Amino acid sequence: MSKVYPVGIQNFEKIRKDDFFYIDKTALVYQLVKNGNYYFLSRPRRFGKSLLISTLEAYFEGKRELFEGLAIEKLEKDWVKRPVLHLDLNTEKYETPESIENILNDTLCQWEKIYGTEPSETSLPLRFKGIIRRANEKTGHRVAILVDEYDKPMLQAIGNEELQRSFRSTLQAFYSVIKTMDGYIKFALLTGVTKFGKISVFSALNNLMDLSMWNDYVALCGITEQELRDNFKEGIEELAKAQRMTYEETCAVLKENYDGYHFTEDSIGIYNPFSLLNTFAKRKFGNYWFETGTPTYLVELLKMHDYDLHEMAHVETDEDTLNSVDSSSTNPIPVIYQSGYLTIKEYDQRFGTYRLGFPNREVEEGFMKFLLPFYANITKVDTTFNIQKFVREIESGDYDSFFRRLQSFFADTPYELIRDLELHYQNVLFIVFKLIGFYVKAEYHTSNGRIDLVLQTNDFIYIMEFKLNGTAEEALRQINEKNYAQPFASDPRKLFKIGINFSNETRNIEQWIVE
Repeated sequence: MSKVYPVGIQNFEKIRKDDFFYIDKTALVYQLVKNGNYYFLSRPRRFGKSLLISTLEAYFEGKRELFEGLAIEKLEKDWVKRPVLHLDLNTEKYETPESIENILNDTLCQWEKIYGTEPSETSLPLRFKGIIRRANEKTGHRVAILVDEYDKPMLQAIGNEELQRSFRSTLQAFYSVIKTMDGYIKFALLTGVTKFGKISVFSALNNLMDLSMWNDYVALCGITEQELRDNFKEGIEELAKAQRMTYEETCAVLKENYDGYHFTEDSIGIYNPFSLLNTFAKRKFGNYWFETGTPTYLVELLKMHDYDLHEMAHVETDEDTLNSVDSSSTNPIPVIYQSGYLTIKEYDQRFGTYRLGFPNREVEEGFMKFLLPFYANITKVDTTFNIQKFVREIESGDYDSFFRRLQSFFADTPYELIRDLELHYQNVLFIVFKLIGFYVKAEYHTSNGRIDLVLQTNDFIYIMEFKLNGTAEEALRQINEKNYAQPFASDPRKLFKIGINFSNETRNIEQWIVE
């Protein structure tokens, strides 16, 4: 291999000293520092936020040698060594109110070894305030404050309002020091997955400039198409050779799987850097971002609010909703968007509304596979196996096996925990047919509590109509009366019209009839 890719490495100094591959983001870093003082950036997990923090840390510590050959070397004329206070909230589980105090106390103790302490500083905010002041006075330079994953405690406590309230109170008081010590601070950046707004930790930090939906900084984390073409030519060639594909075919699959993140309206697409680096390092396509774990709080939010998953594929919202997560909100979409599972697809300038959708195949397929065990009677391990079986049954015309397998998905589900049975049926069907649709052509729509579905393979066309507490005969009659088969009248493939009925009494697919 010609390059060593820094898979999972988030330390800028290590990347530079150990000669790992690095895409130069330092011109944007320089622009950031020169044009403002207080910033916030929201990006999905494993999107390069920690590396950005680490780069800024090396810059403010005046480590000029690490930036040799990079854009900032020519831009920066005064390499000043500043005191840097780097707070990383990644390392705790945050299951008790004490957990946040423990990590803040540990970090403050490390800083106090360098900058000292005063007996009067008896609370966490007072200690933080004293450290900032003494750091400035001892070095003669204003302080840089870098906070990595500021929102980790709040995210871990979603669904636990009491714990969230405790974390919010502690963090509000702690972060408010940044505003009160303005004269001692040169620069501050807080990063996280989500932006908790309204009555949350940001109410004390209203002087932060939000980079999350700012077009000038859209490429600060992640990889652009131009960066991919300019920096990964050898990697693409090696991947193409390993996969027995052409160069352009390889680029097309990379784009389908990992591109498509849009953090502002009309912006360039951004590739997921973690998935790209893994793909080039292993010379193999995979759902690498998902393999690192998807937070269960997302599923808890969807189920807590009885969310119709079909809406997720084309939800419309506005900037205020996208840009802020209210911990007491009943809308799961802002958290799902900011976590990277949905992205901006279109923007209506007239009304200021955004249409959201899945950014790429890795996210869409991975998210559906992740969701299925939470909704159906199936284990995570068996999900892929069952989808393969579904596809093979459809491709061979074995619709009876297909529906018997689908029946098993609804069997033994603890329905006493489900408030809306009809929505539950729709959500399971939506996930299953989404996953099947990655391997055969699937078109479906939901309206008035039903799913109409068309599945197409090389040899067969299936037109399905689902009823709830009706009859399979009624469903089949609707297919014929509304001429659902008309678009395929001249198609040589064998066509099946299938009426299916769900029964609330049996809580499963009761019957299917094929014509």
